[in-house]
Amino acid sequence: MAELSVNDIALRYGDNEILKGVSVAVPPGKVVALLGPSGSGKTTLLRAVAGLETPHRGVIRIGDKVFFDPARRIDLPAEERGLGLVFQSYALWPHRTVFGNVAYGLKLRKVSEADIKTRVEKALSQIGLTNLAERYPHQLSGGQQQRVALARALVYEPPVILLDEPLSNLDAKLREEARAWLRQLIVSLDLSALMVTHDQIEAMAIADRITLLNSGMIEQEGTPTELYQEPATLFAAEFMGNNDRLDGTLAEKTGTRAVIEVMGTKLEGVARTSAAIGQKATGVIRLEKVMLGGGPGPNRILMALRTQMYIGERWELVLAKDTLSVRAYTSAPLKHEFYHVEFPPSALWIF
Repeated sequence: MAELSVNDIALRYGDNEILKGVSVAVPPGKVVALLGPSGSGKTTLLRAVAGLETPHRGVIRIGDKVFFDPARRIDLPAEERGLGLVFQSYALWPHRTVFGNVAYGLKLRKVSEADIKTRVEKALSQIGLTNLAERYPHQLSGGQQQRVALARALVYEPPVILLDEPLSNLDAKLREEARAWLRQLIVSLDLSALMVTHDQIEAMAIADRITLLNSGMIEQEGTPTELYQEPATLFAAEFMGNNDRLDGTLAEKTGTRAVIEVMGTKLEGVARTSAAIGQKATGVIRLEKVMLGGGPGPNRILMALRTQMYIGERWELVLAKDTLSVRAYTSAPLKHEFYHVEFPPSALWIF
């Protein structure tokens, strides 16, 4: 197995720069997620790797095999790159059975009938659909169709699987189950995969590394824990997790410590800002880190409870003071109108 290397890819549609020099590496046996909001360029990058889009700059290769290099006038068509591709819509042929859908790529490659049968049966066994080989797509559930699309991409044993929002067509409950199943399959088969998603939970659960894109550029990359626990920018902090945002003015900054003034209250946190004293700054804290204090104290703001919502394993609160509104979690419903809301200094990032 060889590493997929995407180096300095730039791509435009007319005058619109979609990708502005993006570099990503997918090591053998690892999953890299391209994460970001709509319009960030993640699907365009995946399509460029697949050979479905043509950048104007950059190099794409797997090991020594170059897929794209405009300086050397190399641009292999999609069918010669040998990559597995699972579309968001699955793109199954409605007139072919499950067996026929999975076998189609092998037939195009002139594989013998005996070998096709062996390899398709192996692929269907890996995804748990052996008993559905003669069914048609309309006779399958959404989760089963997703598995067929994956089997079709796996059957000719490509060096890298490209996954374009592979779980987006499933309902919420089935997505959770499919997420676990897909991660287990990838690990058990030692697959290399490049996956596009806008779902941070999906990216953290399935991928070994995450590349967070913003407006065609890399905002941050690293392991799921690094992006969640050590966001490098305000965009990264707000995109990952459920957060409260506290806009204010930078009052102090010393080394890794900063103080922001919000609604007349000074709050200490972890310095992530390049702002000067007196300039605008923003505090970000994960909802699960917000605490309710018993009375006045450091890093606390007295706020009124506006509403509380039961969401299963916990309650979600909405508290407010004038124009400032924050959310928090508790294990039980609250009974009083006012609470001192605490923002622990080690959990409050100041950008």
